[in-house]
Formats: sequence, structure tokens, C-alpha cells
Amino acid sequence: MPGMRGMNPRQMKQAMKRMGIETEEMENVEEVVIKADGKVIVIRDAAVTITTMQGQKSYQVVGETEVLEGDEAQAAATAAPGAPPSIKIPEEDIELVMAQANASYEDAKAALIEAKGEPAEAIIKLMSK
Repeated sequence: MPGMRGMNPRQMKQAMKRMGIETEEMENVEEVVIKADGKVIVIRDAAVTITTMQGQKSYQVVGETEVLEGDEAQAAATAAPGAPPSIKIPEEDIELVMAQANASYEDAKAALIEAKGEPAEAIIKLMSK
């Protein structure tokens, strides 16, 4: 802000409060999901700052971003609120699990989804049945 260069953070916060601007950090944010124009943007390990000015809130979000499009976006957009986003499973991983665990395509894919995309964990799960 103009004229506030060189202020320490405490002075800056006091000056903003005098102008009716308040900021706060949201705690324990796991992810933020934005749905727009056929895309779903998932921001994981998000740091969210809320700024309130003249009764209006604005949110600043910083984190690891993943953009989902097409079928993935459709699946994420129709998922129940609070449900974990769908995991993208590479075909190579499904084939690996099928070969190593002597499993069907559907079983291998389901095991990978349950194992959060980790092939080794999926193979162990299928072999222990």
C-alpha cells in the first residue's frame, strides 16, 4: 500500500485496522476446489488468507495446483461435497498390478484407487486375498 513501505508487520496491521481492513489465516485447510468452465481446479495443502474490507471478504489461496478437465473434471464436479477427489490412475500402473497380482482390469483399478494410486500397495492388497 502507498506510504506503508518500511513499516513493520505490527504497524501495518494497525494501519489496516484503522482503515477497516482485517486479515486472518484459515487453519487446517486441506484443499480448495474451484469449478468453472468445464474445469475443476484443486489446490492441495492450501494456505488461505481472508481479507475483510467494507464487509466484503476476499480469499487469497496458495498451494499445489492440479487442473482437471474432461472426464476427470466431470467426475470431480459431480462428487459429493467433502468427498476426496478422484485419483487419476495411469494405464501402465493398472497393467503392472494386473500382471503382478494376476488380477482382472477392474480388480486392479479398484485396488489402485483404494491404495491411493500406489501400485505396490495395490499388489500386496490383491495378493493377500
